[in-house]
Amino acid sequence: MEISELTGDELLRVLSTLANPHRLRVVATLAQERNYVSQLARELDISRALLQVHLRKLEAAGLVSAVIEVSEDGKAMKFYEVTPFALLLTPKAIMAAARTLGEAGGIDAEVPA
Repeated sequence: MEISELTGDELLRVLSTLANPHRLRVVATLAQERNYVSQLARELDISRALLQVHLRKLEAAGLVSAVIEVSEDGKAMKFYEVTPFALLLTPKAIMAAARTLGEAGGIDAEVPA
């Protein structure tokens, strides 16, 4: 994924997803190697339940992907890995993204009146 391929709403989703310290740590850890939830939770010292929440948000933003594999003992394991992406924020890129923001979408829709 590259910034030039994102709409304004998609860019906001990616940036807001990455604006969380837990999710930044998840991406940094998965950038080193793919991993499964239990091991990743141990490495990051957070609960599996909390990790699952962050992984779902990262997956929805297109920043990580998952595949289920069966281990030698027959146990299904879900492995996550970083989806290649590059975000170069320039004023020109932001101008292009801003032109594609949805009428009711974007960050303004999330701010209470």
